[in-house]
Amino acid sequence: MKTDLDPATPQWLMPLARLLAVINRVMVVLGMFALLVAAGVLTYSVISRYVMQASTDWQDEAAVFCLVGATFMCGGFVQSLRGHIGIEAMAGLLPPVLERLRLALVDITATAFCAFFAWKSWSLFHEAWVEGQTTSSSWAPPLWIPYGLMAMGMTLLSLQLFVQAAARLNPRAAIVVVRHEEVLS
Repeated sequence: MKTDLDPATPQWLMPLARLLAVINRVMVVLGMFALLVAAGVLTYSVISRYVMQASTDWQDEAAVFCLVGATFMCGGFVQSLRGHIGIEAMAGLLPPVLERLRLALVDITATAFCAFFAWKSWSLFHEAWVEGQTTSSSWAPPLWIPYGLMAMGMTLLSLQLFVQAAARLNPRAAIVVVRHEEVLS
């Protein structure tokens, strides 16, 4: 499987970067299936509610669980493409050295925030698991399912951000990127 790893990634992080690339691609495929399942469940919900006058207790929660899983588990893949929304108003105004520093600070800050979010998500997962928490609906699925998906997804996103921050902070990064661009041209 071909992966587009950042050539500035430090050698000691390359095994993690390769593993994340594989996991991220698997999560995208699973996320696509989760979105299809959510769409099917919601379509069934509308048909059964309005056409057959049936109860739709479980459908909304099942669709939400699928959407939570797809959203959080695919976050690392989106970050690997640097596909998250970024504000680039300052990008053209700063000298290259300050721009690189700004981008490094953004990566470090994002990594810290996502790591904190992952830690809190794992706390929620543990609490829901130990206490046997469920949703308040009549179906009452366990809450550890969405909390676990959220925690795992934020952990993958944090690891992806960590690898990218390390690549950006690598003192050889500028040299490696220039050489990589020369090879491509």
